[in-house]
Amino acid sequence: MNNELKELGEHIAASMDADVISWSVDFGELNVEARADRIAQVLTFLRDDPLARFLTLIDICGVDYPSRSKRLEVVYHLLSMHNNARIRVKARIAEDETIATVTTVYPCADWFEREAFDMYGIVFSGHPDLRRILTDYGFEGYPLRKDFPLTGHVEVRYDDEQKRVVYEPVKLVQEYRDFDYLSPWEGAQYVLPGDEKAGGKAEEKSDG
Repeated sequence: MNNELKELGEHIAASMDADVISWSVDFGELNVEARADRIAQVLTFLRDDPLARFLTLIDICGVDYPSRSKRLEVVYHLLSMHNNARIRVKARIAEDETIATVTTVYPCADWFEREAFDMYGIVFSGHPDLRRILTDYGFEGYPLRKDFPLTGHVEVRYDDEQKRVVYEPVKLVQEYRDFDYLSPWEGAQYVLPGDEKAGGKAEEKSDG
């Protein structure tokens, strides 16, 4: 299977030499990095080329790398049922850059792109209805970016006196908890709540 994917990767790179930056086969899956300004053309080729035939768009998601000059990465997952193969296509953009919508190539990209916009702030130029899809309309920020605070900026609640939804700054009712991250096989180095009862029963039996 890896040999077939390598041949396909070589074919894609040779056919779109100016548009494909790099490619590799990792863990039985073909990965291609494409120029962001040519993403629609690359995906159109992958859909229509007789050797590729990636007719199904599985997902579009984002990745945030704050240390990079082009901090946002848009990732497209495609499936070719004809070849029983998958491909991951990546494109990098800066925070203030846009990337073309691929709804004209894969109509199902509509909601995927709206989710990436909502969670990462990735702007898809030419999208027919680019607005938030998971958060509230008045939501501030992008929850899956690395610099988004864990507690968010505001909380939403229904005020019974005002008879409407109100936004308030987040107020934590307790301090952050400490986690030891021990695996279940290692066991905790302290008495867990409830264990002291079992220990007491064991002592009573031994005394009897």
